[in-house]
Order: sequence, then structure tokens, then C-alpha cells
Amino acid sequence: MGMEKIKTLGELKKSGYVYRSVKEEIRQNLIAKLKRKESTFPGIIGYDDTVIPDTERALLSRHNILFLGLRGQAKTRMARQMVDLLDEFIPIVAGSEVNDNPFAPLSRFARDQVAALGDKTPIEWLPREARYGEKLATPDVSVADLIGDVDPIKAANEKLSYADERVIHFGIIPRSNRGIFVINELPDLQARIQVALFNILQEGDIQIRGFKVRMPLDILFVFTANPEDYTNRGSIVTPLKDRIESQIITHYPKTLENSLLITEQEANVHEEQQSVQMPDMIKRIIEQVAFEARGSEYVDKKSGVSARLTIAAFENAVSAAERRAIINKEKSTYIRINDLQGVIPGITGKIELVYEGEQEGPLQVAVNLLEKSIRTVFATYFPNPDTFKKRKNPGAADMNPYRPIIQWFDQGNALQMLQDATDKQYETALMQVTGLHDLVKQLFPQSNKQERLLMMEMILHGLSTYSLLSKKTLENETRFSDLLGTMMNFGTREDLEEDEI
Repeated sequence: MGMEKIKTLGELKKSGYVYRSVKEEIRQNLIAKLKRKESTFPGIIGYDDTVIPDTERALLSRHNILFLGLRGQAKTRMARQMVDLLDEFIPIVAGSEVNDNPFAPLSRFARDQVAALGDKTPIEWLPREARYGEKLATPDVSVADLIGDVDPIKAANEKLSYADERVIHFGIIPRSNRGIFVINELPDLQARIQVALFNILQEGDIQIRGFKVRMPLDILFVFTANPEDYTNRGSIVTPLKDRIESQIITHYPKTLENSLLITEQEANVHEEQQSVQMPDMIKRIIEQVAFEARGSEYVDKKSGVSARLTIAAFENAVSAAERRAIINKEKSTYIRINDLQGVIPGITGKIELVYEGEQEGPLQVAVNLLEKSIRTVFATYFPNPDTFKKRKNPGAADMNPYRPIIQWFDQGNALQMLQDATDKQYETALMQVTGLHDLVKQLFPQSNKQERLLMMEMILHGLSTYSLLSKKTLENETRFSDLLGTMMNFGTREDLEEDEI
């Protein structure tokens, strides 16, 4: 007989079913997965050598867990994935609000059922998905919400005295009995509410309005929090922290490669946007924005820069190119550097600024972060322009691969690139610049036409970040020109390199 076909306590006893606590159940299922070399937390990238082993050790130790880290570090996702370590189904007393174990019922309702019906007590099978509870801690969360309270309407309807245990309305924690319960942003919970959790964690029991309800709850608790020193909203009271056995520190992706994988996995690109091609270089510029932001003096380190920044920026970049293709009636398109103007709204809302950043303004900070990212990525694809400056390396200026391009602009030429230019206009504009196509062909002989055009555009943006060209971005165009303007007779660029740079 399949376990789920068992309908009564008597049948359950005969089946040989053995009750296990939720922490024991997770421990045994985790051991089985580890033995089979299965991934325990699939889809969590960059934690293979840090957070995941720490979490596995905590679960093997049957510990309650606190994930401590900045926003966007997959803390809640880690907790939600623990559901997969639960048994597929467990038996409970049918109709129980607190998932009573038929062999040792806790609630008055289930105890009465078993006492009255014995082996005929009806059994239900609870799926693992229903054994997960989650609460976002906010200052208005009450003890009644979490643990329970007396329900006067229930008392009136069922004509029960307030002294009767059956008047209790259970809160979300007892209702998560025999499952996983997550409290997100624990410091936001008022201190007096945190104190109410002491007994549950230590003894596993609860008290409601003076009722001596001894209910040894069977729950795996997972808490998430920003490091408490970093938040002025509240903190975790020390005795509660002391009762949470494992505190696991989360972190942002340590490499650009991991960051790229996370964004690819999480970005919600519409199926109609498959016609938009995202070159690797553009992906790297977008990822670099988050790395630049985490190191920027304008951005609040304590607040962190979430992976959601790069995900939103990725989606915006695809949509910017899609919009341009729709306007130009083009069936497919390749994302350009110019399209990255469209990712700025995805950045501004995702960074908390310090005072200096506020003075600068979120828009300007976002533009600066994007420029720094272009500069960093440019140097990974192309020769670093700094190495061709005369003072640093005498004689190197003669080998400067960018010289023909810079000279074209020095002769008074300028390049205007419209935000919504068609593919043809985009190509025509770039091909005007002497030496640009030749340099890309020399550096990337295997590249196709679209890749070459993108590389040509990247060189112009890159040279502007190294202050070798002037770039002005207006609402619907980007204009490149020489840095000082030949009309002003400031001498040749070679003189400038000699004297100024």
C-alpha cells in the first residue's frame, strides 16, 4: 500500500511509518543527496565554496540558521530551497491547524480526536510545499500574528469559556509546526517581539495569554538580516542571536564570471526579445557597473549593491535595443554601447548614495559608474591608451594604434551618433572615422560585421573615458569630437601629451 493511501491512524501504525523531527528529516535527506553527489542548492551561483558548505554543515548539525548579509545576496532563496530537503509527504491528524503528528498530537483538537477515535482517527498527507512559512518582519508584526491569541468570536460561536484551550487562534509559527519557518529582515522586528521567540527556540514551546499550553513545536527556523551594525532600523537582541546556533555570512559574487551567470539566469527577457542579440562585451559592461558601484565613494557600502541592479540594467539594455529596432522597422538588432543610456533608470533606483553622492545627484552618479565600467572593460579588449603617453613611455607615441583615429578628430571632424539610428546610419557614421575599421580588423581578424561595428563604437567611447576624445551625450544623440577643438590653436595633441598628460 502506497503511504499516501493510508487514511487512518491504525493503518499508519501497521505500515511501519517512523516519525522523524523536521530537522532530522532534513538531515537524512541532505545526507542522501550528498552521497548521490546531487546539487543541494541548484541555481545558487558563487556560493559553492562558502555559503552552501556552511549551510550544509548547519543542517547536518540540526541548527536554526541566521543568514547575515546585504540585500540581493540570495538569502531568502537559500531558505526557500530547503523545502526540497523535506520528505515529499508527511502524515498529520486530519483537520489539524498545527500539522499534528498522529503519534504525539500537540493541539487540544488533535488530542481529543485521537482520544475519541483511536485507530480510526483520520489521517491527511501534507505535501512538502505546504510546510514552508515565511514572514517579512515589519515593526507592526505582533505576538498574536506570530504565536497566537484568544479568539473571542470563536469562543462566542462555539459557546466556549475563555478558560477553554479551544478558544486559541494559532499564529503563523504554530501553523508552521513540522516545517520550515523563515523570518526575513529580523532586525525590523520589535525587541519585545524578538523576546517572544526565545522560548520557542530554546524549549520549542509557546504560551498564549496565560494558557499553560506546552507545545514542543517542531520547526526549522531560518532568519535573514542585514548585518546589524549597518542598520539604524533596529538590531537583533543579543539573547536571541545567542539562541540561533549557526550564523552564516553571505556575500556578493566574487568574480565577474559568476556575476554574469547570475544575471543571465535571473534576467526576465521576453520571448519576443530573442531577436535582440546581447554581445558579451555589453554584458561585461553591465556587470562591471555593480562592481564599480560597490567600490564607489558615492555609494553607501553598508546598504550594498544588489544583483537586482545588473538584472534590471540587462533587461533595460535589451528593451532599449528592441525599441530602436521597432521604431526603425528592423527585424533583429545587436545591442550597441549607445543603447546603454537606456540602463541608467535601472541603476539610479538600486544604489543608496552617501552625502557626497546626494550632492552629485543619482543621475550623474549612474552616468559616472557607466563611464567607469566602459573604461575598465575597454582595457580588457584593447591596448591601454595610457601606455602610449610619451612621458610614461618615451617613443611609445609613435606606435600608438589610436593615432590615426585621434588625428581624424584633431582635423576638426566630429561624429554624431543618433540614439535611434538605423543599422545603416550606425554603420555609415562609424565608417567615416579614419583608422577605426582598420584597427578593429587588425585586432579582431575573426570578427563578423556586427561585432566589428560594436568594437569600433567601443573604441570611441573608450578613448573618451581616457580623456583622448570629447564625448557629449544629449537626449537623443552622442557627439564625439577632439578634446580641445583645433579652432582654439592649443597646439598639436603631441604637445599636449608631452606637457599636460
